Amino acid sequence: MYCDTINVAQKKKRLCIRPETPGDYEAIGRINEAAFGGNAESRLVERLRRTEAFLPELSLVAELEGVPVGYTLFYPVRIRSDVRSFPTLALAPMAVLPECQNKKIGSTLAIAGLRYAQEGGHRSVIVLGHPPFYHRFAFKTASEWGIRAPFDVPDESFMALELVLGELEGKAGVVEYPAEFHDP
Repeated sequence: MYCDTINVAQKKKRLCIRPETPGDYEAIGRINEAAFGGNAESRLVERLRRTEAFLPELSLVAELEGVPVGYTLFYPVRIRSDVRSFPTLALAPMAVLPECQNKKIGSTLAIAGLRYAQEGGHRSVIVLGHPPFYHRFAFKTASEWGIRAPFDVPDESFMALELVLGELEGKAGVVEYPAEFHDP
């Protein structure tokens, strides 16, 4: 478990990031639905949970004073070139309840998640997200390594991070997401 103290309404509160448990599923659904304004991300997480590749230790809940307020998932995907493929993690989704946003909960989730991933032996992470947010954690535009999304997105929004220095060198290709990411 990764814990920190943050300021909320000028009071110090304890924020802990930990792997999900089955008792968190309902709260995770509510967090995703509130943050994204719909249930697409909740359904994605439910589909991914049912796969063999799902890593429960990288499905993370942020608790503020013991109450779930944020969630993120790191899921194994591949970077595929014409002749080879390489493992990486996709960071998706990341959600914080709207009333808890802009309180460093998302940042703490990202930092803790990257630590959990690195400690688990993972070597890189890709994300489709807001560049100003992810650049704070050393994510760079994935195209710098020749890595592309399999769908049309702004180049600056598709990013990658080496958890092991030099990991993405020579690993150009297209990120291959499992079918669960494409289901309605």
